[in-house]
Amino acid sequence: MEIEELKKLLEQDYGVSETEEIVEGLRVKRYVTLRVNTLKTSKDEVIRELKNNNVLFQEVSWYSDALVILNVWEDFIRNLDIYKRGEIYLQSLSSMIPAIIVNPKEGENILDMTAAPGGKTTQMAAFGNNKVMITAVEKNKIRWERLKYNIDKLGAKKISVLNEDARNLNESFIFDKILLDAPCSGSGTIKIEDGSCINEFSLELVERSVKIQEILLRKALNIIKNNQILVYATCSILKREDEDIILKCMKEFNLEVVPIDEERFQDIPKLRSKIKGAMVVKPNRYYEGFFVICLRKK
Repeated sequence: MEIEELKKLLEQDYGVSETEEIVEGLRVKRYVTLRVNTLKTSKDEVIRELKNNNVLFQEVSWYSDALVILNVWEDFIRNLDIYKRGEIYLQSLSSMIPAIIVNPKEGENILDMTAAPGGKTTQMAAFGNNKVMITAVEKNKIRWERLKYNIDKLGAKKISVLNEDARNLNESFIFDKILLDAPCSGSGTIKIEDGSCINEFSLELVERSVKIQEILLRKALNIIKNNQILVYATCSILKREDEDIILKCMKEFNLEVVPIDEERFQDIPKLRSKIKGAMVVKPNRYYEGFFVICLRKK
């Protein structure tokens, strides 16, 4: 897809000036970022290993277990023993936010509706010190196998892994919290080179994603307990995949927004949102474009 077609969609939501800034953020090569897997090691041990291998890094103000790698790329990190042992997990900073918002507690029963490859699933297990019960769902068989592999590699426990389409989940299941990181167009993660989008992207993909997202959101709202939270996220920054779907369901399901902690995440670059309390992450050298909102079903 030519970049001009993507820009038209973004301009509808953000205007010409901000769209130019978004496109520039999609052009730059992002730093490698990782999460310390506290189920297997400590941040101090990881830092020691990085320094021993002359890896320069930067810490992240809003998440102590996240590190930004400044002088090497993914292939180098994948060859380190701490990676091979599952003591670190390569993950974008933006995608670490939803699990923080879910804030898993020991003993809770949590559903991860579209879980592969498992970054958020294992992050939630780490937050709960392997004492959170997680149901991780993935419909694609190959991605489901990858999800199981990562769960095992990172030492995450108490996770039921279902090879099933989350749209078809039995509504007799009831959960304390739900994370829905919905399939999307990927408009916030697109790589742009020579005036073209490298990733698969089209208006048809956006429209197809919207239909799936709404079905998944309605399913989630039917199986979440009253007064409990649902965190909805996508790696798209198009409002039709994010705010528009949320606003459509809010009155029907009697939802309220649980505002995301602005002070904690104040260093993250953001785009404006139609919904107060939601977060739209602006893409740049550190962050992928991302949307996240926390909802409570009253």
